[in-house]
Amino acid sequence: MILFLFFLLLIFSAVVLLFYFIPVGLWISALAAGVKVGIVTLIGMRLRRVPPVKIVAPLIKAVKAGLDLTVDKLEAHYLAGGNVDRVVDALIAAERANINLPFERAAAIDLAGRDVLEAVQMSVNPKVIETPVVAAVAMDGIEVKVRARVTVRANIERLVGGAGEETVIARVGEGIVTTVGSSENHKKVLENPDLISRTVLEKGLDSGTAFEILSIDIADVDVGRNIGAQLQIDQAQADKNIAQAKAEERRAMAVAREQEMKAKVQEMRAKVVESEAQVPLALAEALKEGNLGVMDYYNLKNILADTRMRESIAREVRDDDSPEKRDEGNKIE
Repeated sequence: MILFLFFLLLIFSAVVLLFYFIPVGLWISALAAGVKVGIVTLIGMRLRRVPPVKIVAPLIKAVKAGLDLTVDKLEAHYLAGGNVDRVVDALIAAERANINLPFERAAAIDLAGRDVLEAVQMSVNPKVIETPVVAAVAMDGIEVKVRARVTVRANIERLVGGAGEETVIARVGEGIVTTVGSSENHKKVLENPDLISRTVLEKGLDSGTAFEILSIDIADVDVGRNIGAQLQIDQAQADKNIAQAKAEERRAMAVAREQEMKAKVQEMRAKVVESEAQVPLALAEALKEGNLGVMDYYNLKNILADTRMRESIAREVRDDDSPEKRDEGNKIE
């Protein structure tokens, strides 16, 4: 009895292992759909660690859609890391939209990291890309803020190696800045916003990108700051600061020269005081040696006294002629 149960368990394990390596249900589905897939091929997929359902199911869809695909192509694309189901859906959509898309190009687009199905759908239904607010300054110094909507269609032939949406947005922003900057004043931009669209479209901004620009529509135009006036104010403030710095430099130099002159005057006064201090010594020496008589000395003293008297009288006269003295005199009169 135990031996019989062992044989039953062994037979059950063999059947389960057989159905695992040979997906009979999937093989029957393929035969019913008219897809010729051999049992050996399915076993080979198992050995190559390729899930048969990821190859057979997309192949059934492709055959039903009238596409000429083989198991080897789909399996090779899966082993390369591609999304087989997505590629087949893109090929079916391209076939229905009458777009020339070979399997090799679709596989290359998928392996490049782009969504090939989304690209086909964008070729049929164009996408609208809205740019951020682009600030530009016209020749009169007024800032103009522009926001645009760019209608693009995917270019299947340039999806591999072509630039993405960021490049398109950057180029459109550059065209807006160039157009507004070449305008004489901001009023022309406000009156004719389509001038921006025409100028940007003429530049051929979609060259080298994965898209084809169909139209550029200006969604919003606003007036910003007066950049020209602000720059003039900043320049005037800078000039003022420079002039103040130069004036401060001249004042510092004048103060330095004044201090230098004061130092020289003090030095000269010190020399005069020193010389005056030597006069009595020279007189005493002259009297001692007989070079100066007593009468000469007294005459010198008389001259000095007369000089002091004259200076005192002159000082009193100046004080009497002062405005305060004159006002007092008028009041007395």
